[in-house]
Amino acid sequence: MRSLFLLLLPTLALAQPRPRPTYCNPLNLDYGYTPFERFSTAGRHRATADPVITLFKGTYYLFSTNQKGYWWSPDLASWHFIKRSFLKPENTVLDDLCAPAVRAVGDTLLVIGSSAQANFALWRSTDPRANKWEKAVDPFPVAAWDPDLFLDDDGKLYLYYGSSNTYPLYGVQLSRKTFQLLGQPTPLFKLNDAQFGWQRFGEYMDNTFLNPFMEGAWMTKHAGKYYLQYGAPGTEFSGYADGVEVADRPLGPYVPQPHNPFAWKPGGFARGAGHGNTFQDKWGSWWHVSTLVVNVKNNFERRLGLWPAGFDAAGTLYCNTAWGDYPHYLPTGPADHAQSQFTGWMLLNYNKPVQASSTLGGYAPNLAVDESIKTYWSAATGSPGEYFQTDLGAVCTVRALQLNYADQDVNPTFLGKQPGLYHQYRLYHSLDGKTWQLLVDKSQNRTDVPHDYIELKTPLRTRYLKLENRHMPTGKFALSGLRVFGLGSGAKPPLTKEFVVLRTATDKRSAWLKWAPTDAATGYNIYLGLAPDKLYSCAMVLGANDYYFKGMDKDRTYYFTIEAFNENGVSGRTPVLKVD
Repeated sequence: MRSLFLLLLPTLALAQPRPRPTYCNPLNLDYGYTPFERFSTAGRHRATADPVITLFKGTYYLFSTNQKGYWWSPDLASWHFIKRSFLKPENTVLDDLCAPAVRAVGDTLLVIGSSAQANFALWRSTDPRANKWEKAVDPFPVAAWDPDLFLDDDGKLYLYYGSSNTYPLYGVQLSRKTFQLLGQPTPLFKLNDAQFGWQRFGEYMDNTFLNPFMEGAWMTKHAGKYYLQYGAPGTEFSGYADGVEVADRPLGPYVPQPHNPFAWKPGGFARGAGHGNTFQDKWGSWWHVSTLVVNVKNNFERRLGLWPAGFDAAGTLYCNTAWGDYPHYLPTGPADHAQSQFTGWMLLNYNKPVQASSTLGGYAPNLAVDESIKTYWSAATGSPGEYFQTDLGAVCTVRALQLNYADQDVNPTFLGKQPGLYHQYRLYHSLDGKTWQLLVDKSQNRTDVPHDYIELKTPLRTRYLKLENRHMPTGKFALSGLRVFGLGSGAKPPLTKEFVVLRTATDKRSAWLKWAPTDAATGYNIYLGLAPDKLYSCAMVLGANDYYFKGMDKDRTYYFTIEAFNENGVSGRTPVLKVD
């Protein structure tokens, strides 16, 4: 028996399941630069938004604003760009697929961008991976901004559209043969920021400067119900989110889902979860892709993020953005997205000591470890040999790293998609800060990796990490975040004490949340929702022991709990508070 067991050992080892792959937001895509000179007077910068991911013939396709092409992926991890303009010669605009509508209809993928005039073409392809496209309808007979095409189960085709802080979203049925309108567009619904606090415009949800915007229609049908999603209140702000209204028929009447916004990420390194789409992976699990806010060199400086999503047993659409810019597992089979897909790998170098080869002006080294995509360190040059070093404070177990490059002194000719860009670097580690070993060598890399994410093949025990520049695609060597993930060797923080929620008596859209500070904590996650077992929303708070939450429905009861975390793990959650 012993010999038979020994003979089986290699077979049993081979039969062990492979580790699930991971990813980290922002998505590491070769983002193009804004094509608008007037939007980049403060510096040329990368920008895209308004994404759509669709699974078509076993491959994922990602389209987003003004990229002069699109990406494909076999697994939601590795994305490959295909260059393609969807403008005709007579379309004298810079917007190329601005906020595109993308739908799979049978064996055909349909694509069209936003248009102010009815002179754009609707494109179709049965083989988008081979970049084979033809005009399905030219011109498309409707001028629609932020369009969405939806084919119902009964074969009827609908167009949804709208982007305004005055007008509602509209819906209309289209002829399958001519794509002409079948009737007049139906006004569906508008924002109601007097009722729903999260819909107020501005970083502090106070309607500063403008009234709130509604945009980015996307229709999902689930269990016979129609879920019309939209982005609000403004793409410039941390609270940019996706809401949803539900109906029994494609053109309504619609009523707000009680849980709103369903996609919301106001805190952490990468903020915002608005104007996106909800799609299913190869195993039928739901995901939501949406727009992340940068808003440094221009209001429309943005990136993309991907979140697990789903429908609960009551039909509530939710999106799980907790730990949303930490490493998450990618799908390799069916998954319950009500359960977190977070790996449990903690951020190890938040506000830890740093060193740099040089510094440009006020772009100080500590700005690369402050957990804000809006701030960054810049070296004085983009030359080989410039470096950035981070100290974890103690020997830790490192599992993954994310390198987030910033745009500093980008070539002024860089407007729109730029071919042939690439980053090259070497990453070293050390136990004592004196003797260094090469950990990752991308000195021969020829790809553009503005948010490069590296999952280590085996866990690494180390303390210091040094990133050495070898080549920048343009500008200075600059980082908005060198983020190191894994586990420390110390204790997790204790349970948070004295957590209270003070809801404003005269404006129940707003509340002031307070708790006793915990010395051992790096930060806190506040979970909230409409039932103790449906705390679907999460706000991450760093460097503070209070939070102003202004996003409530004034007529609903809410429930809250809080947890503390540091590089060693996560505390338990406090008892759930009911707040009327």
